[in-house]
This record gives sequence, C-alpha cells and structure tokens, in this order.
Amino acid sequence: MKRIALIGSAGSIGESTLRVVEAAPEKFKIVGLATGRNYQRLFEQAKKHRPRLAAVATEVLEKFTELARTLEMETLAGEEGAVQVALMEEAEVVVIAAAGAASLAPALAAAKAGKTLALANKECLVMAGELIIKAARESGAVILPVDSEHSGIFQALAGRPLTEVRRIILPASGGPFLDTPADQLQRVTPEQALCHPTWSMGKKITIDSATLMNKAFEIIEARWLFGIEPSRIEVLIHPESLLHGAVEFNDGSMVAQISATDMRLPILHALAWPERIDIGLPRLELEMMKKLTFRTLKSERFPAPDLARRALEMGGSAPATLAGADEAAVEAFLEGRLPFSRIVELVAEVLQEHVPEPITSLEKAREADRNARERIRKKIP
Repeated sequence: MKRIALIGSAGSIGESTLRVVEAAPEKFKIVGLATGRNYQRLFEQAKKHRPRLAAVATEVLEKFTELARTLEMETLAGEEGAVQVALMEEAEVVVIAAAGAASLAPALAAAKAGKTLALANKECLVMAGELIIKAARESGAVILPVDSEHSGIFQALAGRPLTEVRRIILPASGGPFLDTPADQLQRVTPEQALCHPTWSMGKKITIDSATLMNKAFEIIEARWLFGIEPSRIEVLIHPESLLHGAVEFNDGSMVAQISATDMRLPILHALAWPERIDIGLPRLELEMMKKLTFRTLKSERFPAPDLARRALEMGGSAPATLAGADEAAVEAFLEGRLPFSRIVELVAEVLQEHVPEPITSLEKAREADRNARERIRKKIP
C-alpha cells in the first residue's frame, strides 16, 4: 500500500486524486491533506479518509479546527502547514495538485526530502524548475508528471535515453476558439472562454487552454522534466484530445500514448507507477474512434508557445515572470477588465521589458511573479 500526502485536495485534480484512491483502497491510503480556504470541503474529505495531518489557510484554521474537533488528527495552517504535510515521514508519494505559487514550498520541501512527487502543478517547474530539479537530483527524489501531456510523453519515452530522441510532441486541443476569426476574439466573454470542448478544468487553466498559454508552460515543464532542449519540443493542434503525448525517435519511429480524456488516468499512472493497475476507469475503444486529426501550430495565431521559448532563452527569472504576468492578465479578463485578445499581448510586453535575474531561492521566484503581476496591473486602465 502506498501512503499519500495530497496538497491541493479541494481542487479539481485533488478531487480526482481522491476518487482514484477510493477506487483502490487496498493500494492507496491518504495520510495527509492540505488545501486553501475551502475548509468545509477539507472536513468532508478528512471524515472519509482519516488523515493524520490536515492543513488549511491560516485565516480559516480556527473554523476548521472547531469543525474537525471530533476527528483524531492534527490541524495545521498556511504554507508551513502544507510543507509539514508534504514532509510526513509515512508519506511515500506527495501529490502536488494545488494551482499557482502556493505549491512551490511543499514541492521543494518534498524534493529535498527525497519523496516521490506526483506533480500536477505547472507553476512549480515554470517558476522554480531549476531549483526543484536540482533538489531532486541531490536527494534522489522521483518526479512523476500528472499533466496528461507530460504523462503521455513519460510513458512513450519508457526510459529511452534522450540521445535517441529526435523530438517530443505536446498536443493541444486548440481550445474553444480554434477556428474563430481573429477579429472576433476581442468580443469573447469569460463564459464563452470557459467552455472547453474536451476537458473539464479549473477557470485559470481553461483560459490558458484557450490562449494556448498552457502549452507555453508545458514547454517549460518538459524542458525541466525530461532535460530536453526547447528546440526539440513541438506543439501540434489535435482537437480530439485523444493522443496525449508522443515521442519521435532518431530512426523515424514514433511512440504515442492514447487514452480517454479523463484526468484520473494520468493520476493513476503516477500513483501506481511502476505498476499498471485496473480500477475501472474509462477505456478507449479504437474501433469507435472516428478520426485523429493534427494541424501545424501557427505562431501568428497562437504566439504563446513562442513566449516560452523566449523565456527559457532569457533564463533566470524570465519563466516566473511569464507565469505571474499571465496569472494577472487572466484574472483581469475573468473580471471583465481586459479583452480576451489582449491577454497574450500584455504578457508578451511584460516579458519583453523584463531583465532576468538568477533564481537562487523560492523568494526570488515569488518576487519575479509579484513584479510581473504588478506590471500587468499598471498596464490595465
């Protein structure tokens, strides 16, 4: 049985992780939970899974502790509480599922402690990839991707050396506006942008999928996860979202990972690795598939992935600046203060103005993130 600490339990990935655990109680056990302000949902999860530790945002600790007084567990608060959950001695796998910079500290702590990280959070590697990978190498920690694309690439690589790889392919659905004329994008509403054609995700990642900024972040993640140069990472438009990742080898052979569009599949792969187990998840019937289509990504329509390559070339704090600027721009769009068509344009402006500095600590990464957010806010009337 694998004992699991889950950071970000109340989010969509966290909830899916708990459903995977519940489907295989003989294989997995939750020993620690951490989330932000949603203390009521955490209480329901704690009643079911009975963790030893549970952490919430500091401002709701008192309410959560009162609610959970009948449960035999220790309650913790804030970032330090999440770090303590990640460092639990009995936790063999730490699932990093919380969105945003909130997962940086527990992810780095788990990497330094030599844990197995099931990593679903994009910001960890985008903002502090060099720090986390260095810590993992020094401690012997294992980092397993939970993003469907990186999980697909990880499975397709199957341990082959990068010297045999010509390129890796990140598929992109294209989001809800793949074929929308460019002159209509300025009038896109948040409600329209949140209607993803194939995936059910949180608001931020859904908007990033519509702008393809999610692929920008995935390029940066892939660079750190697999140690591969950005020039060998290619994004292809694949509207059906059935192929999740592919690797082309030097001899011309290509290995792809194909499965149903269900986030529980890559979560299960990370939790059970190196085993493959059956917990009754949806199966893809090949004979029922109508088509698999692919299109070349046009940079003039979707410039976000090129921003990732630019940020990696700049190095240092540039990727963290990219992440912070996008967070603030998406927030402004969702609040009705910024047209959809201006999200990537503003982020590109902030990146262009940025002078990168070395990321020597989490505080440096957070500082770059904060500064980028502030510069976006100053640009919005």
